Amino acid sequence: MSTLPLVRGLYNKPIGLLNLLNEIPLGLAILDTEKRIVAINRTLETLTGFASEQVEGIRCCFVLRSNLCAHECPLERVDQLSGALSVQGNIVNKSRQRLQVRITTSVIENGDGQVLGFLEAVEIMSAVSDRPDAGVESLALKGLVGSSSQIQRIFQILPVIALTDSSVLITGQTGTGKDLVAETIHRLSDRAKGPFIKVNCGALPESLLESELFGYEKGAFTGAVTSKPGRFRMAHNGVLYLTEIGDLPLSLQVKLLSFLDDKTVHPLGSSRTYTVDVRVIAATHRNLEEMVKKEKFRQDLLFRLNVIRLHLPPLAERGTDVRILLDHFLKLFCVRFGKMLKGFSQDAHKILLDYSYPGNVRELRNIVEYAVNFCDGQLIHTRHLPQYITAPTETFENLTSEDIANKAQRRDLLDETGDVMPPSLDWAAVEKRLILEAMTKARGRRGKAAALLGWGRSTLWRKMKKLGIQGK
Repeated sequence: MSTLPLVRGLYNKPIGLLNLLNEIPLGLAILDTEKRIVAINRTLETLTGFASEQVEGIRCCFVLRSNLCAHECPLERVDQLSGALSVQGNIVNKSRQRLQVRITTSVIENGDGQVLGFLEAVEIMSAVSDRPDAGVESLALKGLVGSSSQIQRIFQILPVIALTDSSVLITGQTGTGKDLVAETIHRLSDRAKGPFIKVNCGALPESLLESELFGYEKGAFTGAVTSKPGRFRMAHNGVLYLTEIGDLPLSLQVKLLSFLDDKTVHPLGSSRTYTVDVRVIAATHRNLEEMVKKEKFRQDLLFRLNVIRLHLPPLAERGTDVRILLDHFLKLFCVRFGKMLKGFSQDAHKILLDYSYPGNVRELRNIVEYAVNFCDGQLIHTRHLPQYITAPTETFENLTSEDIANKAQRRDLLDETGDVMPPSLDWAAVEKRLILEAMTKARGRRGKAAALLGWGRSTLWRKMKKLGIQGK
């Protein structure tokens, strides 16, 4: 990436323009007169998922991907006389998440009034209003629905928890909604306009996780060709969400404990210490007290994280919530797929209500998505449900990974041998069913589903896109 100029006259020594922009807690983009990006700051990198060097020279609309770009582009409406222009809309980041934002644009001109380009500021909008009771009403927006006493108690205390800056520890089985609860706490809090940075502590090896969390300076180790701020600094004025905290290595538990005590970050290879304002929310499906007894988790760190504790009950303990969630996700996927379904048949409904849902809410959601995909009438019948639920002793659930891979690769093998697929066999439908059943069996995790099918992640993603299957 081209080097941005130095700013002179502010201090005794010149300071890099990008260094200055990186300290501003708003997403900022500098554009030329053709709406091509010259540079973006660190906050906008976090919001969009793109690094500054990746987007240099690319038109703004291909990076922000806003609903305003096609017909209401603020860059078309701003001019030197009107000054800055603010509009509300949404952007779609690299992970295909839609974010509600306020975009403020202004003209950059020289001393002679010549337009040199534009400055765009992107600010995350709070997902809820400022009314004290708005938070409880909004919880259903992200799938946190239910009438059981356990879930209603959580609904009532989330707005209260959001008002504090204390550390939060969320526990519960996989698929119970820990991520949704963490995001809701952030959105109900005064930090809602700040970043929400999520880190999976079990997804990276120890050496990479340390640099990912705390950052590093250029030359700190082989391959460190540029400096990286780390997730703690990127979460400044916001929330750092550490999921699977039970998988955090002991050496990094010490560094996390140190941060919780003094709120400072020491990047690898740097002699400088940074002070950041970050609220830490952690989550795990593990029993941390048992890990403490086995000396796999530090007791003092557990005490520091366990200031506020939320436990999410498994779906099997939430009584009538299964019925409510079935209706909720049915409406959700009918809208998404453009279908007009009335509901479930009596037999299908009984099967779904009696099922134990070891994958909790995530599994229930995947099952409903599968059924809506395959339903060809107005009611979801037993034949539209995943086979491992309706015939668990004979079908997909008991297939080995090799069996599933053989089924999934049958089309490719036939093509290679020159055989012809039977004309009565709709391979697209068969392949779609295999993918959806693999996704359901894998509880929505594409990596595990790809492994079951014997494909690479990119192959699975390509086939899902071709067949119109929604990715998670």
